[in-house]
Amino acid sequence: MGGVSFFHDIAIISVMDKPHGQDPTEAAGPRAPLAPPLVEVSWVTENHARAGLVFIDLRAKAQYLKAHVPGAVHSDYVFDGWREERDGVVGLMPCPHALESVIGRLGVSNDSHVVLLPPGASAWDMGIATRIYWTFKVLGHNAMSILNGGMKAYLAEDRSPREDGEVAPRPARFIAEYQPLLVADCDDVSDALRARGLLLDSRPTDQYLGLNKTGDVQRYGTLPGAVSIPGQWLTINGGGYFRGVETLRRLYQAVNVPLDPSAILFCNTGHWSTVGWFAHSELLGLSPSRMYDASMAEWSRADPQDRPMEIKVPVD
Repeated sequence: MGGVSFFHDIAIISVMDKPHGQDPTEAAGPRAPLAPPLVEVSWVTENHARAGLVFIDLRAKAQYLKAHVPGAVHSDYVFDGWREERDGVVGLMPCPHALESVIGRLGVSNDSHVVLLPPGASAWDMGIATRIYWTFKVLGHNAMSILNGGMKAYLAEDRSPREDGEVAPRPARFIAEYQPLLVADCDDVSDALRARGLLLDSRPTDQYLGLNKTGDVQRYGTLPGAVSIPGQWLTINGGGYFRGVETLRRLYQAVNVPLDPSAILFCNTGHWSTVGWFAHSELLGLSPSRMYDASMAEWSRADPQDRPMEIKVPVD
């Protein structure tokens, strides 16, 4: 495997290098999920005190301290170690061993069912949760849910229980079991280009067309043959509620995208593409689709002869 995804061997070490006398079945994965991938406010209201659940609030700390789901712990998407920069490429998944520490500090063990509570004001906000959800899945943890509508929807319900202040998590032991089938690197993308595989671009349409780009990307355009399904399309009015499964199927049909579990989803730095991956893999059930973590921030840095890009609308 090429590119900046260097942590495959580390993942194996993190699973095998365990204390003497530890039960060898401990890393076999969590119990059966207690809830589906997407839960509603009513479910959180009814289950917030249920044993085995860990609620993680992903809003700004000041908002969390003012009011949150009772018992929820807080994590900062930017500063708590969920992503890192390597070789000039930003937003990459850290090595599994480092993430074991991040997750354990939040009180999450392999037996926990994690419920992620994003801000919920926009599709980008929901991407905070989908990125962390994907990260957990890559680490072999399948007991995961995201609150549909996020905390914006939760706090809009007057009867939703809440508390203020900070909940100090009780540290737990989390052991990663790396799942390479969920991750694509630049070599995988090159293979997919040669095989005419399905590549889904989750970025805004103007970036897909080659009209604009972000500062993290060196060249304009998209992967040759890629299909555009922006992350904003996958939530209602670009907000915090995901579209229903039937609507997602009709959307795919409208843009001629097959329901293909071998798809690779990408964006600029692996944020928007997790919104697409969540809809594709978890809501539509097209698993094990992959997400290109380094995405265009890496691809666009290479020689155009080796890593070609396609501009749909040339600019004068």
